[in-house]
Amino acid sequence: MTASQHPAYGLLRPVTDTASVLLCNNPGLMTLDGTNTWVLRGPGSDEMVVLDPGPDDDEHIAKLAELGTICLVLISHKHGDHTDGIDMLVDRTGAVVRSVGSGFLRGLGGPLTDGEVIDAAGLRITVMATPGHTADSLSFVLDDAVLTADTVLGRGTTVIDSEDGSLRDYMESLRRLHGLGQRRVLPGHGPELDDLEAVTAMYLAHREERLDQVRGALRELGEDATARQIVEHVYTDVDEKLWDAAEWSVQAQLDYLRS
Repeated sequence: MTASQHPAYGLLRPVTDTASVLLCNNPGLMTLDGTNTWVLRGPGSDEMVVLDPGPDDDEHIAKLAELGTICLVLISHKHGDHTDGIDMLVDRTGAVVRSVGSGFLRGLGGPLTDGEVIDAAGLRITVMATPGHTADSLSFVLDDAVLTADTVLGRGTTVIDSEDGSLRDYMESLRRLHGLGQRRVLPGHGPELDDLEAVTAMYLAHREERLDQVRGALRELGEDATARQIVEHVYTDVDEKLWDAAEWSVQAQLDYLRS
């Protein structure tokens, strides 16, 4: 493995002219190789913007804090593998933290809003609401790339959160991202991808295919079939270890179809 390849734990790995990634060593079924913390810096800037500090991991946060002056921390969504390290990083750096909800705000930056343009660290970063994976999910648009967090992953597909996710919102968010064209994808987990337009088209096609499979399962099993029954009927191509997560997605599909 060279420094230019994913995964590279504990190494700040340049991906574009303005974006580098620090991969946390927290691999798992839901985190893939681990959580990507993105470090953004414009040409000539002596400051950095961090997207998603990651989990409460001493080694990861220490490496982040040692990189230099962090002027702003942005939060893509509420999940702990992206947010649990916030206070440890703020304690070390004093950085302002901004998110959609008030629970993760630190300092005086205020909540993030859809369409807002942030000028920081020599960059212009456009905030884009992309709910669906969670209600508070955001993406961040740069000139040459889009930071998609868990809305578009570097491999595999996204789970719809069982608490406040929405398949209807998610598919609309994919369509919004698709409209940005052929930009690089800088995801929350997994390797970067070259073509946002192509990967969102694939994601949308995959969701439509799954919806058709669920419709077929309801015809065979009955309209009152549970999410678990449908998982066992439809997700035979998926490792059984992932069936609990698949059940969340099927429930989201059922909610979508039954609404």
